Amino acid sequence: MAKVELKKPVIDEISEVVKDAQGVVLVDYRGLTVEQDTNLRRQLREAGITYKVYKNTMMNFAFKGTDMEALCEHLEGPSAIAVSKEDATAPARVIVKFAKEAPKLELKAGVIEGVLYDAKAIAEVAKIPSREELLSRLLGSLQSPVANFARVIKQIAEAGGEAAPAAAEEAPAAETAEAAAEEAAPVEEAAAAEEAAPAEE
Repeated sequence: MAKVELKKPVIDEISEVVKDAQGVVLVDYRGLTVEQDTNLRRQLREAGITYKVYKNTMMNFAFKGTDMEALCEHLEGPSAIAVSKEDATAPARVIVKFAKEAPKLELKAGVIEGVLYDAKAIAEVAKIPSREELLSRLLGSLQSPVANFARVIKQIAEAGGEAAPAAAEEAPAAETAEAAAEEAAPVEEAAAAEEAAPAEE
């Protein structure tokens, strides 16, 4: 079997891995211990990121004619790629954070939404919060005024609830006063009539 035929499945695999990728980061993993490599793979996997080690020649063939072609000039030394098809900045965030604890992990370059970034720029991209975090912040900022409004309404309702019983207590008192006044009126009229009677005689 020709070498080209042997290489094709690997090239096709790489092409499939980077197809529709939102973010791809190329790294040099030399110097990582087995434990560090295992931890890195675990963290990337938990973040939904595909991490693969391929030969540079295979990646070079697979990247040709795609958005990843700009990475070809960085294919020197041992190389691995971290790929995300959902969150464009996720590979950069995980890789950069891990590299702080494992300096041997070297950033080479990356392609974020079709744009090439060098190692320094990837480190800056890593500071961008995830989509979920940004949405959470936005939702929190929207909920704040609503929560404040709801709190005010609740306070008004509670204040109204306390005033209502007081008003209810005042109402019977007023009715009692009116009834007493009505009862007193005939007595006062009778007394006035009695006083007027001798005068008429």
